[in-house]
Amino acid sequence: MDFKASIRTIPDYPKAGIMFRDITTLLGNPRAFRRAVDEMVQPFAGARVDKVAGLEARGFILGGAVAHQLSTGFVPIRKKGKLPHSVIGEDYQLEYGTDRVEIHTDAIQKGDTVLLIDDLIATGGTALAGIRLLERAGANVIGCSFVIDLPELGGSDKLRAIGKTVHTLVAFEGH
Repeated sequence: MDFKASIRTIPDYPKAGIMFRDITTLLGNPRAFRRAVDEMVQPFAGARVDKVAGLEARGFILGGAVAHQLSTGFVPIRKKGKLPHSVIGEDYQLEYGTDRVEIHTDAIQKGDTVLLIDDLIATGGTALAGIRLLERAGANVIGCSFVIDLPELGGSDKLRAIGKTVHTLVAFEGH
């Protein structure tokens, strides 16, 4: 399947010079959505996966579907202040400033094998923070699966450099 044909590109969003890769068109196409989930799962089929963790927000949609396909639990990795129970968090750098992701303290059991899911890997900052957070909680992150890779921004390479398996469905050049 040509996933690029199912992904809308919006120029100059959220700022001039950025080509925003919008997966809502892929999600709205039943065949493309199903195929994307199947292909995100495939490299990890047969592996022990105790939980799927999805990064806010599009990672929730994809991660929930992947967890269903793998018959496992789902862990939402949320932005700071969005979870109602006791949390642990991890700060990460943005272009200007910092942000934080959090999970509930009881979301992961020590030794859980976890697959990290999101729609896109760019610089890798959010994914790296998610991995650090999950590992601090006791998880073994066995891999990461994304629909889109922006290879020029180096995020996938950063994840591979820390020993993580990275699976992507399509790459777009540029930002």
